[in-house]
Amino acid sequence: MSQLKVAVVIYESIKTGDARAYRGLKTALELKEAGDDVTVLFDGSGVETLAAVSDPTNPMHALVEALRENTIGACSYCANAHKSTDAIAGAGWTLLTDNAGEASIRARSSRGVRSSTSDRSRWTTYTVAGPGNGALRHQP
Repeated sequence: MSQLKVAVVIYESIKTGDARAYRGLKTALELKEAGDDVTVLFDGSGVETLAAVSDPTNPMHALVEALRENTIGACSYCANAHKSTDAIAGAGWTLLTDNAGEASIRARSSRGVRSSTSDRSRWTTYTVAGPGNGALRHQP
C-alpha cells in the first residue's frame, strides 16, 4: 500500500459539462487501483454531479460505484441548497455535516491528506504539511 493519501473533491456540476467531474473520478479510481489511500468528497455544485451519477442509467454510474467505498459523501448544506438531498440520500450516500452542517475539508487536511480539487480553470493540489506544522502550500 502506498503512503500517499489523497482527497479528491468534486466541486463541478455535471450540468455545466461532465468532463471535469469525469476526470476527477477517473483520477480517484487510478489512485485507488494503484493502492493509494484515496477519499472522494462532493462539495458545492459537485453535489449535483453525485445526484446525477447515482442514477443507474447515467454513463458515469459504474465509475462512481467503483469508488463507493472511497466516497465519504456529500456536503449536506450544499445538497439542500442544490435540491439534491433526496437523490443523494436515496442512493445511500452520506450527507456530511461535520462543519456546522457542511462538509469539513479541514478535517481531512489535518490528517495529512493531499486534496485535489477541480474548478472551472484547472486542477489545483493543496498539500498539508500535517499536524504540528499546519502549513498549507498551494501547488498549481
